Amino acid sequence: MATTYQWTIQAMDCVPQEDGHTDVVVTAHWVVTATDGIYNSSGYGTQSFTYDAGKAFIPYESLTESEVVGWVQAGMGVDAVTALQESLDQQIANQINPPIVTPPLPWATPVA
Repeated sequence: MATTYQWTIQAMDCVPQEDGHTDVVVTAHWVVTATDGIYNSSGYGTQSFTYDAGKAFIPYESLTESEVVGWVQAGMGVDAVTALQESLDQQIANQINPPIVTPPLPWATPVA
């Protein structure tokens, strides 16, 4: 089964007023969850942004989660997003085939 990745924005930090705009987003707090069948893993972090007076401004109340996820991924860069997804994939692989196990102690196993 193919792994799917779901990005969500948990919170956004804003500068209350900047260049005539209200609630200018400067940081997004994100979570990404990878799911492969019954297995899943997740990672979280923050991505900072710098206000650019030359770009079109989207009012806070008009932002969509997909837009902000796009900002986060662009800010991280393709290599960092790929590395994060590979790390989540490895976590799932470790659930499927654990690299370390803890069997019961031989002297604690009841004898039949």
